[in-house]
Order: sequence, then structure tokens, then C-alpha cells
Amino acid sequence: MRLSLSVLLVSLALCCYEANAVVCPSLAIDLSGFLFTIDSVYKLQLQKYVAPQEVVEAKLQVKQCTNEISFGNRVLITETLGKILFKCGYNDLSNLLS
Repeated sequence: MRLSLSVLLVSLALCCYEANAVVCPSLAIDLSGFLFTIDSVYKLQLQKYVAPQEVVEAKLQVKQCTNEISFGNRVLITETLGKILFKCGYNDLSNLLS
């Protein structure tokens, strides 16, 4: 399975696990940052979750793989994610798509 499809499926699972779920804005911003933010800045953003260091390193390893996705495809993934989030009840897409 292609990595971009995997990211999209995980996003769907996290955002729309039930029909009337409302997406947490920080999750939407985190997913967008995962695709577009440089690794050092993203690592700083992850500190707000107070996750164990091995978890942060594992997420950064996956991020290094997603960094290989072309910019155009990352934009397409983000636009698709925006549509998914909108259907799941997240109405303020300006934070996600900025």
C-alpha cells in the first residue's frame, strides 16, 4: 500500500470513528503540520503532548518517509483531509489549510 494512502486511511480512522464525531482542532493542525512542517519544528510541536521520547522518535521516522511525498501530492492529501474533516463536523478549515 502506498504511504500516502496509509496516511489518509489513518486520518480517516482518527477523525471519523463515529458518524457524529467532532474533530479536535489540534488534531487537524497536527496532521497538517505532519505533512508540511520541517522535522525540527514539528518535534517542538510534539512536546505539547508530553509523549515518551521513543514515541516522538517513531513519529519523526514516519514523518521522514512522508517528507518524500511530492509537495503537490501533500497538498492533495491535505485538501482531501479537509473534505473528510468537513464531513466529520470540523467547520473551521482555515487553520488546517493555512
